[in-house]
Amino acid sequence: MPGGGSLNPSTHETVDKKMHYVHQDGQAVFKFAVRKQTELCERLLERETDLRKRYRRLIPQSGEIAASSWQAPTCLGLKPEMSVINIDRFGNTTAGTIPLAMDTARQEGKLEKGSLVMLASVGAGFTVSAALLRWTY
Repeated sequence: MPGGGSLNPSTHETVDKKMHYVHQDGQAVFKFAVRKQTELCERLLERETDLRKRYRRLIPQSGEIAASSWQAPTCLGLKPEMSVINIDRFGNTTAGTIPLAMDTARQEGKLEKGSLVMLASVGAGFTVSAALLRWTY
């Protein structure tokens, strides 16, 4: 968003030029998200080599259907069907994607007690996160 802040404070001119709208280069964001999610998951799995053999689910935050098909499951040693994607049922739920997908996996019997589950997300401001947890229910 080029308008606002101290560089381009709000004026009639900046508003008339529509400088206060958010603009996004979707292709660049998608490439960043795919690359960084995969890199972060890889780094998390490098900490313990046997983790790669033991974890059974990948639940990514998927902002669009194209992002849902990222290659991380294969790169990380999982078959694509091991990812839990539900954007086809709920749409882009942004921050709610991972909790909803966890519940989807639970309802579909895809989370067994003691399973290791990888969560991965890319959010606003190009933040990236990943976590590995053990499903205890």
